[in-house]
Amino acid sequence: MKAWSKRMPDRKDSESSSSSSGDDDHTLANDLVVTKYGMAADIVNATLKAVIAEIKEGVEVGYLCDFGDKMLTEKTAKIFKKEKDLQKGIAMPTCISIDNTICHFSPLRSDPPVKLEKGQLVKIDLGAHVDGFIATAAHSVVVGASADNKVDEKRSNLLKGAYDALEIAIRSLRPGTKNTDITTNIGKVADQYGVKAIENMVSHQLERNKIDGEKQIVQNPGEKLKGEVEKSTVEVHEVYAIDVLFTTGEGKARDLDTRTTVFKKADEVVYQLKMKASRVFLSDAIGKAGSMPFTLRAFEDEVRAKMGVVECERHGLMRPYQVLYEKEGESVAQFKATVLVLPNGLLKIAGLPLDVNILSTTAKLEDAVLISKLNEALKPKKKKETKKSDKEAEDKHTKQEHANVNSVTSLWKHRGST
Repeated sequence: MKAWSKRMPDRKDSESSSSSSGDDDHTLANDLVVTKYGMAADIVNATLKAVIAEIKEGVEVGYLCDFGDKMLTEKTAKIFKKEKDLQKGIAMPTCISIDNTICHFSPLRSDPPVKLEKGQLVKIDLGAHVDGFIATAAHSVVVGASADNKVDEKRSNLLKGAYDALEIAIRSLRPGTKNTDITTNIGKVADQYGVKAIENMVSHQLERNKIDGEKQIVQNPGEKLKGEVEKSTVEVHEVYAIDVLFTTGEGKARDLDTRTTVFKKADEVVYQLKMKASRVFLSDAIGKAGSMPFTLRAFEDEVRAKMGVVECERHGLMRPYQVLYEKEGESVAQFKATVLVLPNGLLKIAGLPLDVNILSTTAKLEDAVLISKLNEALKPKKKKETKKSDKEAEDKHTKQEHANVNSVTSLWKHRGST
């Protein structure tokens, strides 16, 4: 999740990476593309669960970030071993943001240790890619919370509201839906739970090698931004990372000068770096991450990495993922999921369910339209009676897409073994 910024034209995918699949169709109409998205999602979900299991009182945030990144790297390394040119790995380094920290906190090994305390609200954000096809997810937990030690009412309402907003936004990703309508739904859910959506945070369309794709859904756009957000509609065969961040505070993100450690190469910018350290850093960063976000913690020599990134960022070669904050004393919850828009329905491939048994929620949805949307099935049920001619046309059009959905649970496992 990044704060909104004006888009700049990117280079073509062919300039930044190559595929060993030999197929120019990089959309969900290609069965192998669905397979690769699914493989990345499997890795993300497994890693997210493992990191959550490690969240306990006294555990260091740096350890959790290293744990998550190591698992993402090891799991992606085990697939497509024979295809040496196929790129795979981390698409979003593990970030652990606590309480009023909104996002992108991923400390360096040389930074002072930050240890978790009982009762803190912890957000975990991470992602993986296979051949440039990205899956990301984020989840929020409270340290020490259980069915016998439930989360307090205020933060329970925050967590439930954010999660319901995510699920409603996902179910709003029907072909033809306007991005502004999804923005409106997210805001309505926040109002009903008595919380605020963090201003100007963005959910992105995912494209091959692009974690911040062409289409955007901005939650709670500020007054200056409302007229600048490019309007778009959801289309079949698109992929989205729906990212919802709610707060008990006023919803204003602040930069408190915490060191930025997560960056992404800006492919559209060309500049001849003056310092050798900067040129070496840029080359190493491209070698490690390509066009994906990365953390300075991934470099063996953190001092040189910190030196090298300065000139790169100053001249726009690196885009920073700033650590942002809500007001002290407030809490922020985040839930993110990766969703495929297929002709026969929606498929949520990355993202975990909320454990409502640990919550003491008092607020709830009252809006009948939102309740109906929340209860919608991701894939509409087939009509029992269909005319033969209509059915034949439907079968011809959707046969491949049904195979795609089945691929998410079976096909990628077979192909991944290669």
